[in-house]
Amino acid sequence: MLTTTYVERRQRLETYFDRTASETWAQLTSTAPVSKIRATVRAGRDQMRAILVSWLPDSLTGKRILDAGCGTGALAVIAAHRGGDVVAVDVAASLVSVAGERAPIDPAPGTIEFRVGDMLDPSHGVFDHMVAMDSLIHYPREEIMTALSSLAARCSGSIVFTFAPKTPLLTLMHTVGLLFPRADRAPAIEPVSEAFLRKAVASDPRMAGWKIGRTTRVVSGFYTSQAMELVRS
Repeated sequence: MLTTTYVERRQRLETYFDRTASETWAQLTSTAPVSKIRATVRAGRDQMRAILVSWLPDSLTGKRILDAGCGTGALAVIAAHRGGDVVAVDVAASLVSVAGERAPIDPAPGTIEFRVGDMLDPSHGVFDHMVAMDSLIHYPREEIMTALSSLAARCSGSIVFTFAPKTPLLTLMHTVGLLFPRADRAPAIEPVSEAFLRKAVASDPRMAGWKIGRTTRVVSGFYTSQAMELVRS
């Protein structure tokens, strides 16, 4: 069941991306020139995306993939090119619109279906693999576990996701709001420790049958994010 905190944060993200930062994020995820600060974020996101995709099977032919929080669709396109049938979901209609415009008409050998909505909506169906890149970083740690358990209930293979690691520097940056200029600032990012996630996955009955696999951190200027893999135990 979705909590009030989750729903409120989701609504704030929808408002931010659709009304405040749509053009900023469309530019950030393109090849257009950007400031030095945003260039470090772009480079970090490109590196993280490559890592997450590399943790999926080399061939995704016949596999159903959920891109949870697809943004402008770059990861979905890569997965489709590797044969996956991708359902790419984002709460922000403006970003999904950009994703649809940028995606190839025929992403053979796979397919992409872009949807506007909640990434946790069970109506999206069941999947072989799921990816949630930087789409859980705005939620408190308890909400992250609720989201992961909701996804895990509909996944037969693996879940790869990112979180904002709880480091002294990153916590300070988020506290004083230096990640983006004030006009472009997203709802608060919630740093969480790797130790908490490891303990929570191991002890939460909702995550029975799952364990943590690989994990790695990407630091690129103003972008810091950590990838984690969940696999069947």
